[in-house]
Amino acid sequence: MSAAPVKAAALLLALGAARAAGAAAAPRSGAELYARMCAPCHGAAGEGYKADRAPALANPDFLASASDGFLRLAVADGRAGTTMSAWAAARGGPLRREEVGAVVAFVRAWERAPRAVLDERPAAGSAARGAEIYAARCLRCHGKKGVGGPNVGIGDAQFLRSASNGFLRYAIARGRRGTEMTGFAGGLGDGGIEDVLALLREWQSELAPKTPPPPPVPPIPLGPLPLNPKGPEPEGFRATPAFTPADAVKAQLERGARLALLDARPPSDYVAEHIAGAVSVPFYDADSYLAALPKDVWLVCYCACPHELSGQLARKLAAAGFAKATVLDEGFGVWKARGYATRTGRSP
Repeated sequence: MSAAPVKAAALLLALGAARAAGAAAAPRSGAELYARMCAPCHGAAGEGYKADRAPALANPDFLASASDGFLRLAVADGRAGTTMSAWAAARGGPLRREEVGAVVAFVRAWERAPRAVLDERPAAGSAARGAEIYAARCLRCHGKKGVGGPNVGIGDAQFLRSASNGFLRYAIARGRRGTEMTGFAGGLGDGGIEDVLALLREWQSELAPKTPPPPPVPPIPLGPLPLNPKGPEPEGFRATPAFTPADAVKAQLERGARLALLDARPPSDYVAEHIAGAVSVPFYDADSYLAALPKDVWLVCYCACPHELSGQLARKLAAAGFAKATVLDEGFGVWKARGYATRTGRSP
């Protein structure tokens, strides 16, 4: 074996050992974890909408009605099909159980008003009437059946399982101050609110319960780098802070160019689906990977929001002397929508 592969293997072994040792370290504070992993999308003060319209966690109406269990499940399991990642170690994320609790406690500290008294009665309305109201008042923001819209996915199975009737009634009636979600108490009355709630519960009943796949055990091995090691230099790539279009990256892959694809999302997202050939380099843990990444190869960073997290990773690489770091402009969502190759599981 030549010196270069031996050195690379040693670096990867050192990386695995270092991260395994880190797994036994003392739990990190909620403030540290939030700043490192949540603030890029939800904002440093929980103001929201910093990336990919992530909601405002410090919103007083939200905190008044969201239980600790609701927050814990959202952090731990994420929201499938959205850019909200599963952060719990049990789902392939980086956070131990106590660290998920620390993040929840940190978010809860923004609460400045007494907790709301919620009406948790069973839904008593008509789903058929609720469908008419939803089409007229809600579809534009939340999408067909509560998914695919520009705002919170209220038809998401994980959301509906964790959102109580009281939480939903409160949100529909009062809205969220300072956001596009207005209160509908005056316009719909109690009957209309009950009808919309009945519709949401009907959607929930239609969603077949899904058993999550067996979780991976972090860390995910870095995998082989680069792609096409004997290929030509890519053409048309633009170093960070500029972006490189998805079509340009795809064209260079087809050309057999020498490059590496770095998935900046948490490992839970990588395992669920990633660009074929990409390796997992989470944005919040970039320093652990620097010694194992090649500096003479174009490194294409991507995420799904569409480039807040990948931008952070690329900036860290550039600061460490990687002159050939770039960001996939449109992100993973566009790559997948165009039918470009993706893969599931732990392997690139």
